[in-house]
Amino acid sequence: MFFESRIFRGWYAGMMLLWLLLFATLSSIPFLLDHWHYPAIMVLGAFVAGLTPEGGGAVAFPVLSVFFDIKREMARDFSLMIQSVGMTSASIWILSRKGRRLATYRPLLWMIPVSFLGFVLGMALLQTIPVFIIQALFLSLIMTFALAYVSSTHRGDRLVLQPSGVGDHAMLVGVLIAGGMCASLFGTGADIVLYTMLVTRFRMDEKVATHMSIMVMAAISILGYAYRFFCDGDISDYQVRTWLCAYPVVLFMAPFGSYILHKLNVEWMLRGIVALNIFQLGYFNLKNPSWEKLAWSGGFSVVLFAIFWLSLARMTRQRRAPGLG
Repeated sequence: MFFESRIFRGWYAGMMLLWLLLFATLSSIPFLLDHWHYPAIMVLGAFVAGLTPEGGGAVAFPVLSVFFDIKREMARDFSLMIQSVGMTSASIWILSRKGRRLATYRPLLWMIPVSFLGFVLGMALLQTIPVFIIQALFLSLIMTFALAYVSSTHRGDRLVLQPSGVGDHAMLVGVLIAGGMCASLFGTGADIVLYTMLVTRFRMDEKVATHMSIMVMAAISILGYAYRFFCDGDISDYQVRTWLCAYPVVLFMAPFGSYILHKLNVEWMLRGIVALNIFQLGYFNLKNPSWEKLAWSGGFSVVLFAIFWLSLARMTRQRRAPGLG
């Protein structure tokens, strides 16, 4: 049952009450009706966040930044803000389920601070990159990851993260910092790079790896939102009100996506996500087309697909090789 956990029921009721109070104080029904596209976008975005290693920003960022021409920074902030509710809700659902081994997720206690360090570095070093290059990188990232993810038979089987030696830990630190830097540009991405590392290098079960990537991205979303609000002071009243428009949608849809992941074979849904990502990249290149956009998105796509495909293909070879357990 979706609401079987008393902890999750209490969380959900408390967060809905908080939303009612915030919405009554800071927003209004006319504003919600005028900005209906924000909750509409997040019906799919939050479902993707709970179902896959891609965060809700994988839908929110390109739709807002590319389709609606909203400033890249505002699209990133919205992704962080909305994931701080949706992916946290999915994390609470995951951790409160019966039979869940909390020790499995103990590595998150050090992984989250490292990834947040990457976010802070990204905010300091990467924000002057031209917007179209950031958009091309992000759309190429989610498209190539989803395509490689669906096309390969990479599924791992280990239920616990088992890094061995300094090399493995250094690799994890590097990936986590890179993921945090991605989040500073797009509001998401840390979950994708972490998931890839967990199922390839460490051969983890895909559902456990998905859950860990969701929890890392949830924490980075909360910390990133707090960083933007308290350190940069750049979160406007308008952004808060649009966040409140989509808040109740993601509160339900993200954990519901995790529930579907737990219950069903979701390959056909993943193929739909691939089609969506391909469409988004195509739209980006056809809207105000230029050779620069095509070159950057094409170059990123080739390089990233090679990385993801080779990594996941290596996982497949490891599973088929005799004597590997």
